[in-house]
Amino acid sequence: MNRHVLSVCTSCESAHRMKQAIRKSGGERLLEQLQTLVRAAPIEGLSIEPHECLGACDRACAIAFNAPGKYIYLFGDLPVDDERLESTATAVMTFATQYHAKPDGTISYIKCPELLKKRVVARIPPL
Repeated sequence: MNRHVLSVCTSCESAHRMKQAIRKSGGERLLEQLQTLVRAAPIEGLSIEPHECLGACDRACAIAFNAPGKYIYLFGDLPVDDERLESTATAVMTFATQYHAKPDGTISYIKCPELLKKRVVARIPPL
């Protein structure tokens, strides 16, 4: 089974004062929510990994999906406020399941979870 990675930017939606974090970032909160969901319903071969920056700072909160031989997807503008955090995490895990099931990782616009449809920053072809 190929390794699938869901990268979550932990510096997205951060709050710092004098170089000290004063609360968890939106990315850290999303990471925690995703980890909770994957513990409840594991996806074989999927790891959820924190990354300090995915370079999509103007499109925070950002995540990326990648696996060998598959398209890489970068999503941004994910809502991580208290009211929408759970629905965002659920949509991300739905996409993770779809991505995992497709040999080349291509997910059609029609089948993409509604919350993610307009939030694709990049779809990069596999090597």
